Amino acid sequence: MPRTENTHSILMGYLLWIFGFMGAHRFYYGKQISGVIWFCTLGLLFVGWIIDLFLIPSMEREAEQRFIPGPVDYNITWILLTFLGWLGIHRFYMGKFLTGILYLLTGGLFFVGILYDFLTLNEQLSDVNSGY
Repeated sequence: MPRTENTHSILMGYLLWIFGFMGAHRFYYGKQISGVIWFCTLGLLFVGWIIDLFLIPSMEREAEQRFIPGPVDYNITWILLTFLGWLGIHRFYMGKFLTGILYLLTGGLFFVGILYDFLTLNEQLSDVNSGY
């Protein structure tokens, strides 16, 4: 039976692609290794970044099949992490109040926690959503 709920959005992918030379769209679609490579090489010296403009629809389809939908929205959580991660707002949104407070008091665990969340957020959201 096909899913009716979406986890990831093409629009969000393209918005994060604007910052794609830093790997943001790749992290969003669950491609952590290439996200780190894009981050360290400025999107493979911008060449890979331009190619990704055409690959985003297939990355979105793969993410839709891989991650579990539910009441905690992937797009909202990624926006919160990207722009307010150091405040831990995304953690409060996921219902992780203790680590949310910890992030709030430590600037996202001195930004190391934010890096961890960029690498694992999709899996964290699938775990949270599978509990519902």
